[in-house]
Amino acid sequence: MSANGTSPDLSAIKAFIFDVDGVLTDGTLLALNSGEQARAFHIRDGYAIRHALARGYRVIIISGREEEGVRRRLESLDVHDIFLGVPDKMKIFNTYINTYRLDPAHIAYMGDDMPDIEVMRRCAIAACPADAAADVHQISNYTAALPGGHGAVRELVEAVMKAQKTWY
Repeated sequence: MSANGTSPDLSAIKAFIFDVDGVLTDGTLLALNSGEQARAFHIRDGYAIRHALARGYRVIIISGREEEGVRRRLESLDVHDIFLGVPDKMKIFNTYINTYRLDPAHIAYMGDDMPDIEVMRRCAIAACPADAAADVHQISNYTAALPGGHGAVRELVEAVMKAQKTWY
């Protein structure tokens, strides 16, 4: 749902791009004695990602932070297009869409903070969790009712797939 209460057209979406921290997680980092920084993922977001992949949608992850535990979680969901430790999300986005000949008009991007805005502006659906930064809310045409790390990804994926009659 957009800020003005209208729903964007979800019928053309073929690919989802997600940030990690603040989108797939609630943005909390637990600093462990081992030096790892643990995050919590919502199980329903994972289910939706797997279901979307099984139905032929692309799922791409672009995150500014690099953490092996995050990579393992995403790989356990059968996500193959994982870009972590990315300083320039726009560069990865452009390379990816050119390599796979994807039209941004077929992409939904969910981000929550300033590093996501440039790419979000290029995609058909600029989505954000309910608790995204104010600047992200301003440019989003889909705002989830749920916060990041608490089912916002599932909400977007399910809405797209239901609009296209591919959810079940």
